[in-house]
Amino acid sequence: MINRELIRLKVVQLVYAYYQNGENNLKNLEQELQFSLGKAYEMYHVLLQLIVSVTDEARRRHDAAVAAAERNGSARPSDRFVYNRFAIQLASNRQLREYVEAHNISWTDNVNYVRQLLKRIEESYLYADYIASEEDSYAADRELWRKIYRNFIEGDEDLDTLLEEQSVYWNDDRTIVDSFVVKTIKRFDDKKGKNQELLPEYSNDEDRDYASRLVRAAVINQQDIQRMIQDASLNWDFSRMTYMDAVIIQIAAAEMLQFPTIPLNVSISEYVSVARYYSTPQSWRYVNGMLDRLARMMVELNIVPKKLPMPEAE
Repeated sequence: MINRELIRLKVVQLVYAYYQNGENNLKNLEQELQFSLGKAYEMYHVLLQLIVSVTDEARRRHDAAVAAAERNGSARPSDRFVYNRFAIQLASNRQLREYVEAHNISWTDNVNYVRQLLKRIEESYLYADYIASEEDSYAADRELWRKIYRNFIEGDEDLDTLLEEQSVYWNDDRTIVDSFVVKTIKRFDDKKGKNQELLPEYSNDEDRDYASRLVRAAVINQQDIQRMIQDASLNWDFSRMTYMDAVIIQIAAAEMLQFPTIPLNVSISEYVSVARYYSTPQSWRYVNGMLDRLARMMVELNIVPKKLPMPEAE
């Protein structure tokens, strides 16, 4: 689940704080990076468990409504939502249950948010169409939750606030983690039952190693990289860069030097995206130009065994 896009964002964020705080303990920085990435994986499970908690709350309401209907002799409410097959499969998922128990994840303290979310769902056209639909299949159940997540959970500012109150490490991870929750919903297969695989923390050992190697390369080679940046900056005073731009360029240069299998144009494109995310509105243009010049200089001086990058990223 933890991909290189997320790793790059975390490395930039933590290296920036590392220099701003005057730190000089690289081992602590590496540990902080791994802890921060682990918290992103925790948020992934927190958001999956939210689906389970909403369904549990809906079932409690449904049971109360059924009891009231029996007392009053009125029609029983539909039970389709509370017996949504995807939600039931997720609730029984072995990996999710083990992780939730091990990390003491619960929405009990935030039951008001769960209830408000359920209310918005029940008042929506998505819910009404689902209840009224004649299609009764696992695929329809799963698709409902994909749509609910995209429309009511992804990007929800109230949820952002709630998560930020729980962990400072969750400030910048929502967009990426949301995408992995949606990916997980789409991957679920009813035939796999409780043994459906969730996304692993890392796809492979190479990505785990990439995080540590990148942060070490950026910090250990700081002075050499800054000299290269000055040489490539066409007389631009390095000290005039915004501090965040300087950090982004430094880490991008470290990636270019340390990882020969990553194409230069890929590194440029990825860190231009980081600049769009973290720095000033126009920073990405400057970062783009600087990284392009750096890459060409590295190739011309045979510092990296790579080809010239493609034309500058847009």
